[in-house]
Amino acid sequence: MNAFAKEFATIQDNLANANTPGYADQNQTLIADSYGGVTAGVVLSTRSDYLEQSVRAQTTLLGAAEQQSTDLAPLQSLFDLSSTSGVSGSLNSFFNSFSSLSVSPNDAAARQNVITQAQALATSFNQAAIGLHSASSDVQVEASNSISTINRIAADLTAINQHYSASQAGPPNPGLDAQATADLENLSEVANFTVLHTDGQINVYLGGQTPLVLGGKQFQVSADFSTGQTAIKDSLGNDITSQIAGGQLGAQIQENNVTLPGYLNSLNNLAQTFADTVNNGLSQGVDKNGNTPVTNLFSYNTAADAAYTLSVTPGITSDQIAAALPSAPGGNGNALALAQLATASNANGFTFTQSFGNLGQQVGSDVSNAKRNTSEQQNLVTQARAQRAAVSGVSLDTEAAKLLQFQQSYQAIGKMVTVLNSLTTAVLQMVGA
Repeated sequence: MNAFAKEFATIQDNLANANTPGYADQNQTLIADSYGGVTAGVVLSTRSDYLEQSVRAQTTLLGAAEQQSTDLAPLQSLFDLSSTSGVSGSLNSFFNSFSSLSVSPNDAAARQNVITQAQALATSFNQAAIGLHSASSDVQVEASNSISTINRIAADLTAINQHYSASQAGPPNPGLDAQATADLENLSEVANFTVLHTDGQINVYLGGQTPLVLGGKQFQVSADFSTGQTAIKDSLGNDITSQIAGGQLGAQIQENNVTLPGYLNSLNNLAQTFADTVNNGLSQGVDKNGNTPVTNLFSYNTAADAAYTLSVTPGITSDQIAAALPSAPGGNGNALALAQLATASNANGFTFTQSFGNLGQQVGSDVSNAKRNTSEQQNLVTQARAQRAAVSGVSLDTEAAKLLQFQQSYQAIGKMVTVLNSLTTAVLQMVGA
């Protein structure tokens, strides 16, 4: 009866923790005695390390895909080819201003419109660059939060290890085991790691190499953004960035160190090439007074950040716009040449608008891939969890059936004990007589 009482306690624990994250169905073993009875053996967990690893692996991939989709999707608005106020629309308006100027090369309003459209275009480049810089700053904040999450989970796992160590091992505590499993699954969403179980202790290696939790000791990690790039450091200050290849942190590193700098580099190259081409084109003509221009229309501080610093040169006047060619002062020859830059392949074999469109297409493709990967990985995580639940999840129907079975057995034993008690009493009465 004591054995069945323990069986009932195990079933009760299973039912109470059916929805507890990380909990695995527990089975009370029964051992047959030589005299025909049973005694309670150890409680066995149905947890499968293989299935747990499968869930964590798919969750790591899902964490990265979701992070990329969330971070990159807002950038599409910066490269909207249909927008009249963005870079693409501003490029068209700028070249159209030279077309208008070619019709009336000495019209003050037409000349001023060139400067106005140049300012609008420079602002569009600035805004696109600011958007990318802002996205990079946001990703750095997210990476800091990911590091905090990693250290927090590591502290929790360390405390669990310390509890087991203090209790001198013994059978795993189902509640702590569930907590540790949930912690590891949550950690897998943030970064890739390896788990080793040694003498009841959970050892976690971030990136598969760097100790994060070893028994009752935690090794904190940190993030360094001093160079503008994301660097992950171990507890000794060693750079372990290359080891983090998955999860949210892996995506954040990829975005801040590769993806966003790539977008910004392409935008800067386009801005610089555009400004240099237009400035060079204007230098081939003469201004309203027949003089060779001495002031560029566009200026930027550095080639490395041309899009962010692009501006119309302060102080330039409409009279200084070189609409004519030296051979025909007062004419429209140079204005026509500048207008034709709209269809010239001066940006690595593409027009300026096409080049910007290629960048927008790259961003759109990256977002599309991230969304597709998110959908696919969500399905794979769902499948992995379903497979795990089939093996180690608590089935209310199964537990109910077990409860009924052991209740009947318990009742039968109770009746047998009653009969034995009656027989014993009768025998004692007979002996006494």
